[in-house]
Amino acid sequence: MGKKKKLDHFVENETFDNLFQFSFEQIQAESFSLKGNWHNGFFKNHNPIVLELGCGKGEYTIGLARTNPDKNYIGMDVKGARLWRGLKTASEESISNVAFIRSRIELIENYFGDNEVSEIWITFPDPQPRQARERKRLTSPKFLEIYRKFLTKDGIIHLKTDSDLLYDFTCEMIENEKHTPLFSTNDLYATTQQMEVKNIRTFYEQRWLNEGLTIKYIAFRLNEA
Repeated sequence: MGKKKKLDHFVENETFDNLFQFSFEQIQAESFSLKGNWHNGFFKNHNPIVLELGCGKGEYTIGLARTNPDKNYIGMDVKGARLWRGLKTASEESISNVAFIRSRIELIENYFGDNEVSEIWITFPDPQPRQARERKRLTSPKFLEIYRKFLTKDGIIHLKTDSDLLYDFTCEMIENEKHTPLFSTNDLYATTQQMEVKNIRTFYEQRWLNEGLTIKYIAFRLNEA
């Protein structure tokens, strides 16, 4: 993407009323007004809130929102130029059950209150292959404890990845930490079950499939603290 086009996207992002973006200093110093109040303050309903982490262009967030109008969706990513595509699509199609947050995921607990999120989708995150960076994996115990602060008691975490390393790491972590596995497969599209997770494919997911890679999927609930 050219520099001018990227700058144009940043400018247009400011016009969308479903984008929330704050500097590190702002979010640390100020209380986010929708924290604990997304249902009444933004969505104006009490439908379940589903969060996608590292949503990129928002393909998955938008796809889920189209399919499930009885749920609310929030995509989170640090790259504003990527988020523009999801914001633009939501605006063009008048999709009202979707919002986006531009922020680092490490700051996520500043945006959500207790029991506010019903599901978390983690779609094709950086697997952080170096062992020294295990804590940065979005399914590491460190991040799961952060999610626990705002996930409902029966909330579900979904991981979709092309990484064998991240899939194996997450399966082992679920077993070691005694979380509750709901479903797992190391070859999603080889399974016969009809599942929503198969119905939405991002641009990169389709490219990886075309290259012969397999897609892994896990769904699980956190243990009781």
